[in-house]
Amino acid sequence: MKLEENKAKTFRWWIWLVVVLLASIAAYFIYHSKSEIPQEAANKLGKKGKDITSVTAESVMLGDVPVYLNGLGTVTGLRTVTVRSRVDGELQHVHYKEGAMVKEGDLLAEIDPRTIEIQLMQMEGQLQRDEALLKNAELDSERYKILLAQDSIATQQVATQASLVKQYQGTVATDKALVANAKLQLSYTKITAPISGRVGLRLVDQGNMIKASDAAGLAVITQIQPIAVVFTLPEDSVPVVMKQLSTGKSLSVEAFDRSAKNKLAEGQLLAVDNQIDPSTGTVKLKSQFANTDSALFINQFVNVRMLMDTLKSVAIIPSSAVQNGEKGSFVYVLKDDETVMVRSVKLGTVNGEKVAVLDGLKAQELVVIDGTDKLREGAKVKRVTPDSAPPVWQDKGEHPRRNK
Repeated sequence: MKLEENKAKTFRWWIWLVVVLLASIAAYFIYHSKSEIPQEAANKLGKKGKDITSVTAESVMLGDVPVYLNGLGTVTGLRTVTVRSRVDGELQHVHYKEGAMVKEGDLLAEIDPRTIEIQLMQMEGQLQRDEALLKNAELDSERYKILLAQDSIATQQVATQASLVKQYQGTVATDKALVANAKLQLSYTKITAPISGRVGLRLVDQGNMIKASDAAGLAVITQIQPIAVVFTLPEDSVPVVMKQLSTGKSLSVEAFDRSAKNKLAEGQLLAVDNQIDPSTGTVKLKSQFANTDSALFINQFVNVRMLMDTLKSVAIIPSSAVQNGEKGSFVYVLKDDETVMVRSVKLGTVNGEKVAVLDGLKAQELVVIDGTDKLREGAKVKRVTPDSAPPVWQDKGEHPRRNK
C-alpha cells in the first residue's frame, strides 16, 4: 500500500511540473509576440523624430547701436570741506542740523566773542590816542614852518618835528591794522558754510572749548549737487578717449547701480588723470552729474558706461543666438527649406540682451535663438513660436497631478 501511494504522489508531482513548464513557455511566447510590433513601430518613430528638431528663430534687425566703454567707479563730492574754527574759544551755539543741506554763507556755529571784543576795544582806544598825537604833531609842524619863514627858529627843529609827524603816521597806520585784525578775528567767531552742500554729523558739541589748531574740525560739508564720479578704464582705452576729447566732443557718462541694471544718473566726462597706474594698468577719469534727485551718494559704488560712438544701421540679433566654437563666434541661420546652416559672424557691441553683428548677417535673415544644442550643418528643423513650445513639466517627463 505504501509503495503504491508513493508512486501516485510522484506521478502527480511530475504532472504539476510539466504543467508549470508548459505555462511558462506559453506566457513567454505570448509576451514577445505582443511586444515586437509596438517596439518596432516605436523605433521607427524615434528615428523619424530625431531627424527634426524644434527651434525658435528671430529675424535679423537693422538699427543704430551705441558703442560704450565700461568701468567701475566711486561717487565722490565735487568739493569736500572740513569746517574748522579760526579762533580759540567756547562753542556757544550750533545752528546747523546734522545731515541737512546748507548754502554757502549760512551760519553754522558761534564762538564766545567777548575776549576778542575786548581786544578790539583796546586797539580802537590806542588808535584814537595815536591819532590825537599825530594831529598835534602836524599842528606843531605847521607852526614851525611859519617861524622858520620868519627866521625865528632853527632849521633843525623844523626837520625834527617833520620826522615826528611821520613817526606818528606810522603808529596810526599800525593801530588801524590792529583794529582791522581784531574785527576780522571777531568775524571768525561766527562760522559760516564755505560751500553749498550736505553737512555731516556734528563733531563737537555746544559748550566745548575749541581751538584753531584742532585737526578734526566742527563738521564736514560735501557738495553733492553737482556731484562727481571717479572711475577707471583700461590703459588700452586711453587713445580712444583722448582722440574724442581732442576734437572738443563732450562725452556722455551714465552711472548704474551695483547690478548694472538700474540707471541712476547721466552726466558728462569732466577730466582725465595725467598718468596711468602701473600697478593696475588703468587710468582714472572724473565725471560730473547734476544729481538733482540725490540718487548718487558719497562713496557709493557704481558701474559707469561712457558713450564713445554710435554705429548706424548695423545688424542686431539676440545674444542667445550667438554660439562659440573653435573658429570663433557663429550662428545657425534658418533657410527657406527648413534646414539650418552655420554662419560665422563678427560681433560688435553687446547692449543688454542684444548684440551688434558687424559682418556675416543680412537684414530679415532668421537666426536660431533656442534649440541649438542638437543642431548641425544642414539639420532639418521645425520652427515653433514661444507660445507653442511644450510646457516645462512635459519636457521633464513630469506632470502636475503626479507630483502632488
